[in-house]
Amino acid sequence: MRSMSDDHTHVQEFFTARAADWDSRFPDDGPAYAAAVAALELREGDRVLDAGCGTGRALPPLRAAVGSSGVVLGADLTPAMLQAAVRAGRDQEGRLLLADVAALPLRSGSLDAVFAAGLIAHLPHPLTNLRELARGVRRGGTLALFHPVGRVALAARQGRRITPDDLRAEGNLRPLLARSGWRMTSYVDEDARFLAVAVREG
Repeated sequence: MRSMSDDHTHVQEFFTARAADWDSRFPDDGPAYAAAVAALELREGDRVLDAGCGTGRALPPLRAAVGSSGVVLGADLTPAMLQAAVRAGRDQEGRLLLADVAALPLRSGSLDAVFAAGLIAHLPHPLTNLRELARGVRRGGTLALFHPVGRVALAARQGRRITPDDLRAEGNLRPLLARSGWRMTSYVDEDARFLAVAVREG
């Protein structure tokens, strides 16, 4: 059985190897990120976390959504990804945290929303990890699970087949979210976007 540190090492190795050219590999994703952030329906002054923020591509639209009075945090486990975010100037849009989404350094209920791009496939313990995200969000707050391409397109890009146990399949994701404190309110899986939005239950 793999330990938590093994899971961390695997994720860090994967993203450290890709950090330097991550943005240049996917240069056209900006509008998709902005559209996904809009689905959170953030308001001026809201507090939002980009969980597994990587190079921080969601931070500019998140900052635009919450304004100068809002709080934008970006948390990632991989130092090289956060360093790439700083090089891109995205640390000007929010505070970057070297942190594990499995143990957020945040008070319970301190967030209005969580944005998570490409995160769910890298969660070592999805139920527990999604519960931790729920802990950080107030009742009625929102979660957006996003990827700039849909499940079929992503599988084709990675040279694999979609299997029945794919966590992002609606029939798997909806009950997983429900067990971890979330109620799914919308689900889109199309070639150009994957986006599941959920509300924090009481």
